[in-house]
Amino acid sequence: MDFAFGPEDEAFRHEARDWLAGHPAPAGDPRAWERELGAGGWIGIGWPDGSYGNRRAGLTQQVVWAEEYARAGAPARLGHIGENLLAPTLLAHGTEEQCRRFLPAIARGEELWCQGYSEPGAGSDLAGVRTRAVRDGDRYRISGQKIWTSLALDADRCFVLARSEEGSRRHRGLSFLLVAMDQPGRIEVRPIRQMSGTSEFNEVYFDGAVAHARERVGAEGDGWRVAMALLALERGVSTLVQQIGFAAELDGVIGAAVRSGAVRDPVLADRLVTAWAELRVMRWNALRTLGGTADPGAPSVAKLLWGGWHRRLGELAMAVRGAAATAGPGAWSPAYELDEQQRMFLFSRADTIYGGSDEIQRDIIAERVLGLPREAKETR
Repeated sequence: MDFAFGPEDEAFRHEARDWLAGHPAPAGDPRAWERELGAGGWIGIGWPDGSYGNRRAGLTQQVVWAEEYARAGAPARLGHIGENLLAPTLLAHGTEEQCRRFLPAIARGEELWCQGYSEPGAGSDLAGVRTRAVRDGDRYRISGQKIWTSLALDADRCFVLARSEEGSRRHRGLSFLLVAMDQPGRIEVRPIRQMSGTSEFNEVYFDGAVAHARERVGAEGDGWRVAMALLALERGVSTLVQQIGFAAELDGVIGAAVRSGAVRDPVLADRLVTAWAELRVMRWNALRTLGGTADPGAPSVAKLLWGGWHRRLGELAMAVRGAAATAGPGAWSPAYELDEQQRMFLFSRADTIYGGSDEIQRDIIAERVLGLPREAKETR
């Protein structure tokens, strides 16, 4: 695919850059920022249907917006899960009624979503889901626990993968349900404090939470197919935003190496150059994937590339600072404080685990691309 930017793309770039310059994000109010983005027409530009209050933009313009958003230093999005995961899934597998109900609120930045997939015993091996959804007339009663649920404290709704068929195993008998989070006494969210000191992830407990049958996506028991279609959307234009953030982090590490004199160490210098070259390879691979490759292993390759790269960058950030990396601005204070590179190092320990561990990604490549025999699965 020719990924050169044309005159229309550059005009779109100027529009995006001017809008971002004229609309600074409200300090400490990420929900207000989502509404601001919605009012400006910047949510849902990648949806294939533009009839839900969103404007449509071509693929190159989506890349332009992603690049300008990252370069402007705009805040991390609270609405990413609804906009980039749920909405395309509803457009492909949901009903028109579901699209009319949920997509306009996402496009306005008014309704936030989280993802109810992983469980204590079903993380990368998602087919081990045990959360149950028992049919009760025109609704389901959901009971169970989800874990590592990003942004659950802020979310208005959650799409939940639950076992709706008694006695079913593995990927059979699952349903994909849209659940309102505002159910006091039926849904409890507990933040998980990480070693970086932050709490992006949460545990979510369902105790008879209600989901209406009309808010089930796909047929009853067909949730695995819908869930897998959604996971395929986790790569895409958003990976380019991620890579621009990675480039800024790499620049910070290079700057630290220059200031500390570590850049004169030939081994560290070689690691810095390698990190730069690998980041360029990741960008071109992402663009190749956006160009419409039919390679079923492409998402797994992308995850393996960036997960390992970012973890190594965190290690490199500490190496160039030497012993100083072990102390931070709060070293002599009772407060737990870390600088950006220390947080990156600690958080990046999880990069090869969340979103599908490296082991799972390699299994996918082995089985679906190379045609190797499937690994025997434990039955439950």
